[in-house]
Amino acid sequence: MNTSSNDIFTRMLAGETISFHDPEYPKIMEKVSQTMQLSAKLNTATDIQQARETLSQIIGINIDESTTVFIPFHTNFGGFIQLGKNVFINHDCTFLDLGGIIIEDDVMIAPKVSLISESHPLHPSERKALVLGKVHIKKNAWIGAAATILPGVTVGENAVVAAGAVVSKDVPNNTVVAGVPARVIKSFEQ
Repeated sequence: MNTSSNDIFTRMLAGETISFHDPEYPKIMEKVSQTMQLSAKLNTATDIQQARETLSQIIGINIDESTTVFIPFHTNFGGFIQLGKNVFINHDCTFLDLGGIIIEDDVMIAPKVSLISESHPLHPSERKALVLGKVHIKKNAWIGAAATILPGVTVGENAVVAAGAVVSKDVPNNTVVAGVPARVIKSFEQ
């Protein structure tokens, strides 16, 4: 996605809070509308290659042939998703990427995983805004079924996020985290 130095998309990736009343907010909704149209096509794909090609259109860059995404797959924006090589994303995952999602090479993502890079302020008078924080899944990580990764979290290299975990803090390299909220339960040498 093209961004100029001060446009809303650059501000989003920089982690700025974006008000629903921002004069450039309609640009976000325009991209969301395009993504919704392409998502309908994506989620009726009849083979992996067709799904890969349609998701490439959504994210704006060709996905490597070594990466596999099973449908259904859900995203609200799509333009801020980066997928590495040899990534596997299983059925029914949700990527809310307004704050950015980076998935490095050799990552495995189980069914029903949610990567959430956006939230809202807690105070009711400020809630009509986006609080954004990039989600970064580093090389060779494994995210277990129905895990949720929250805004601003980095999952380290070779780390494992157990099924059902809710991750609100960074996960160190070579560890296993589990629970709600997720905590380190095991470390291992690489």
